[in-house]
Order: sequence, then C-alpha cells, then structure tokens
Amino acid sequence: MYELKDEYLTGIESIDSEHKVLFGIADEIYELCKNEFVPDKYDDIAALIQRLKDYTHMHFEHEEAYMESIQYKRMFTQKVQHDNFRQKLESIDLDVVDDDQEKAIEDLLKFVTDWLVEHIMQTDKLIGK
Repeated sequence: MYELKDEYLTGIESIDSEHKVLFGIADEIYELCKNEFVPDKYDDIAALIQRLKDYTHMHFEHEEAYMESIQYKRMFTQKVQHDNFRQKLESIDLDVVDDDQEKAIEDLLKFVTDWLVEHIMQTDKLIGK
C-alpha cells in the first residue's frame, strides 16, 4: 500500500533512499492497523514507534547535513519541522497506546502518512531544486 512513488522523489539519491525506508515503515504500520488477527498489538506498536524514532533521528541528521553542505536557505524551517516530528513521537504515551491500541495505531498511521505526504511534497522536494 505505501511505497515511494516518483512524485515523492527529491532527485537526491541518498534522501530518496531514506524516504523509501520511511514509506516501508508506514506500510508496516498500515498492515498492523488492518490486521484483525492480532488481538494485542501493543508490542508491535511500541516497536514501530521506536523504529520511527531511531530511523527519523538518523534520517534527519543526514538530511540536515546535506542541506548544510549545499548552504540550503530554508534549512531552519526544515529543522523546526524535524524537531516537531521528533517531539510528537516522544510525546506518545505508551500507557495510552495500551489502553486503546486500535486508536493508537490509527493515529500513528495518520500522523506518519500526513508527514510523509506533506513534508516531502511541500518541503523536501524544494531541496533538490
């Protein structure tokens, strides 16, 4: 369901390959969300949240280093958006996740989907121009 399509490419190979991994994680979230045969999704949700934290931390470092290397003029805006994403992930309360796992996975999917679409299309694609 979730895959990096041509319309999301920035033209920067390293960034695009990392975005492809993020789409893969989004697809895993989607599959878990739709899987009716897993009654207790807490461990899977917690693991996906941790993977997102770890991977986006690394990805944002790489993206920001690239922007710095080309003296990208909109770098501050990017850093603010990256920090907001990190803060959102850090603010997820795993006790709340456990109380309503279905809502938690749906909320996580919406958050990640919105981020991928909006951030890449409106912000990251400008880096390659």
